[in-house]
Amino acid sequence: MTALQEHGIIAPIILVLALTLSGCTGPASPTAVRPTSTAEATAAVSPPPSTAMPSRTSTSTSQPTPTAARAAFQPKVEVVASGLEVPWALAFAPDSRLFFTERPGRVRVMDKGRLVLDPVATLPVASVGEAGLMGLVLDPDFARNGYLYVMYTYRDGQNRLRSRVSRLTERANKAAEEKALLEGIPGANIHDGGRLKFGPDGKLYITTGDASDTSQSQNLASLAGKVLRLNSDGSIPSDNPFPGSPVYSYGHRNPQGLAWHPTSGRLFSTEHGPVGNDEVNIIQTGRNYGWPELSGKGGAPKYIDPIISFAPSVAPSGATFYSGSELAPWKGNLFFTTLVGQHLHRIVLNSDLTGVERDERLFSGEYGRLRDVIQGPDGFLYFATSNRDGRGRPSSEDDRILRIVPGS
Repeated sequence: MTALQEHGIIAPIILVLALTLSGCTGPASPTAVRPTSTAEATAAVSPPPSTAMPSRTSTSTSQPTPTAARAAFQPKVEVVASGLEVPWALAFAPDSRLFFTERPGRVRVMDKGRLVLDPVATLPVASVGEAGLMGLVLDPDFARNGYLYVMYTYRDGQNRLRSRVSRLTERANKAAEEKALLEGIPGANIHDGGRLKFGPDGKLYITTGDASDTSQSQNLASLAGKVLRLNSDGSIPSDNPFPGSPVYSYGHRNPQGLAWHPTSGRLFSTEHGPVGNDEVNIIQTGRNYGWPELSGKGGAPKYIDPIISFAPSVAPSGATFYSGSELAPWKGNLFFTTLVGQHLHRIVLNSDLTGVERDERLFSGEYGRLRDVIQGPDGFLYFATSNRDGRGRPSSEDDRILRIVPGS
């Protein structure tokens, strides 16, 4: 399967020859945008003959948001930074600095509302296709230790693509002293996963894709196609489901989002499917999520079904739960960005938090491909575009970091 087939489209390839990084544009001219709501199409999609496999029926419970609710809550979007090169992950420090990665290999920071031109760090990444610098997360004790964790692809001694999780130490907007915590994760120019997040248990969670080799997802001896779990020093937690292994769950294709429900503590993940059957899953320790044997919903007791799946593909990426008060009507909702879908997706869970009551597409087509979303310390939602990744149609302002604030 090609990188284009992965998303179910044949996209124009835009070769970016040069990119000048610019400072913060500031929120002086916010654009008021009305969220749009659409019911999700959920008919099962069969893979092309080259990747044929059993397919489960995909079902969505998407419902439009009531008109009165939409009229009462009209958020707007402000530009926070522009002129970026494929931002991949966003992370706020306790002092409100915003750190982010750019896929060609740079860790960057916004300090006091301004983009610092010099990178925090430049890493020796193999940037090809979807590979490069991906995940970023700050240590729960970052204010004291300055630890910053990244995930990126590199080439090993045999010129094979591999992924590495490393820890850097940041001081005064510069990070150095790289310590590799986990190396040799199978990599490829597609399906590298790449999300890093700390859970409420203080453990480091890592998503990995199947690296274009579907057989690895069911192989517990492989680190590909998994959600991994480590201690912050890189050691393996004693309560991991498979003794001596960082594997926490398996049978994944290309998971790119992790988010914990703010009250139940349940872990949710977004995952790219094969030309459709994109998934949102609740991750359970030691369980099998089916790839490549099955994708989407099927009800087989051997595998864990997603709470919702999407066909045609939306290519879900970064995810977060909103727990603030500034955007109060969205409190407790799950948000995730989409690449092919080109929208921010909102999910309202049912009362027992195991299924979807309704879901909604926000800002559909307004900002192009979207990669990550997080909640800021100011109570607003921040999200990043991915229009200069070779598959989008970048404007002169791309790529951008934007934030959602209440409308006037």
